[in-house]
Amino acid sequence: MRAPMIVSWMTTNQCNLKCAHCYQDAEEATDKELSTDEGKKMIDEIARAGFKVMIFSGGEPLMRPDIYELVAHAAENGLRPVFGSNGTLITPKVAVRLKEAGACAMGISVDSLDADKHDKFRGLPNAHDLTMAGIEACRQAGLPFQLHTTVVDWNRDEVCAITDFAVEIGAIAHYVFFLIPVGRGKFIQETSLQVLENERLLCDIMTKASQVPIDVKPTCAPQFTRVAKQLGVETRFTRGCLAGLTYCVVGSEGIVRPCAYMTEEAGDVREQPFDEIWKTGPVFEKLRTQAYSGSCGTCDYRDGCGGCRARAAYYHDGDILAQDDYCAHGLRCSDEQRS
Repeated sequence: MRAPMIVSWMTTNQCNLKCAHCYQDAEEATDKELSTDEGKKMIDEIARAGFKVMIFSGGEPLMRPDIYELVAHAAENGLRPVFGSNGTLITPKVAVRLKEAGACAMGISVDSLDADKHDKFRGLPNAHDLTMAGIEACRQAGLPFQLHTTVVDWNRDEVCAITDFAVEIGAIAHYVFFLIPVGRGKFIQETSLQVLENERLLCDIMTKASQVPIDVKPTCAPQFTRVAKQLGVETRFTRGCLAGLTYCVVGSEGIVRPCAYMTEEAGDVREQPFDEIWKTGPVFEKLRTQAYSGSCGTCDYRDGCGGCRARAAYYHDGDILAQDDYCAHGLRCSDEQRS
């Protein structure tokens, strides 16, 4: 069965935090962001294109005053509305309103179990306390939630402990995001894990995934599908990089791209309906060829992994079909071919 198609709408660039790694460089809203009516029209087109899951992200999506109206409209169109949020604005009242509007799950960022470390990374002194209160508000409202963790060098050893914490507090999943140096993330590029560190952490994460009753998924590290197979770990996730295949993003001003970390544009929903962009956008058509070069092109695991197309583009001058250099297996294969 084909995986459901997912779209992420960065509803606003406005955010109440100033996270060190933010791919959006989010802080203030722009005067070109999609209006309520434009957003609803786009949601209609997204549903028409066959998408099933709509992620409301940002910035911080809860800073849009019309967010409940937009969520309700998505639900009425048969979409499954979910969120990517920092969690700090989720009060008991907000959690109830979100559930009533049709929100199905909240993705809430927790980057460390140490409040001071989390707060420093998120740019707000009491961010951790507010996030924990937001999680409790979801629990009380019966609104499902999952944890999102961006992994860098200083919290690498906490990742599996955060998974255990997710289980303990009743989260439905733990998604681990591997840093890609775009937006403000380019200023902390040195905190990214190196290739072999990536590999070891993926092994740790997939081993932990086999031990807990919730979904655990590395994101922006598509090699996890290979690692799972090599470890004999069963996972319901059958494809690593989804960009342009079953996933895309829409920016706050209506620009459609294959993923949040790619700068390549597929179209503008103000100029062309979303469903047409999804069907005919040149960047999407190129990604769907899966004609990868380098080690990704010859890899035995290419169908399940696909390499990170954002990293490929970033490190290969915009070549979205280049090899993903952040793959230990690919490096080993390249070394063997040279020897």
